[in-house]
Amino acid sequence: MIGYNLPKSLNIDGIEYDIQSDFRAVLDILIACADPDLSDYEKQEVMYQILYIDADKIPVHCYEEACKKAVAFIDGGIDSDKKKPQKKLIDWQYDAAMIMPAVNKVAGKELRAEKYIHWWTFLGFFMEVEDGLFSQVLSIRQKKAKHKKLEKWEREFERENSDLVKLPTVQSEEQKKEIENLEKWL
Repeated sequence: MIGYNLPKSLNIDGIEYDIQSDFRAVLDILIACADPDLSDYEKQEVMYQILYIDADKIPVHCYEEACKKAVAFIDGGIDSDKKKPQKKLIDWQYDAAMIMPAVNKVAGKELRAEKYIHWWTFLGFFMEVEDGLFSQVLSIRQKKAKHKKLEKWEREFERENSDLVKLPTVQSEEQKKEIENLEKWL
């Protein structure tokens, strides 16, 4: 039955490949995928090396399928081909100090102290986060992304907590050097 099993392997071309299903591994993948200094190929390689325990055993002709299955696993079992890309509202690394207490509150315990928590379990806790700092920040980000008007208290909260609400602009080292060179020239 869908939703009851917590996969610890993914079937690629008829063969089961064990995966690192702990939430920490997936968070490492998500953080790497947000790194502007990594090419798409490098991000894919990071995902393979972290997620698949025996990544080197996956045949080259299966890489595309392995990638799709990995993304579906990270998305909680949802086929990502059917999802529309959305504006980035969360930065797993930048927001970690808000996310972890919120998820811990839902879980009723400190998840980082546990030896193992399946990614889908963590994701389930994450999706139930409500009424707290992170949910306020996320709500404001969502409204701004959809160009909706903020309530008076939300505008005040954003003004007082702009460092929490505004996601950092992530630039690659190459972009940073270009900006520095331009500033020197000017």
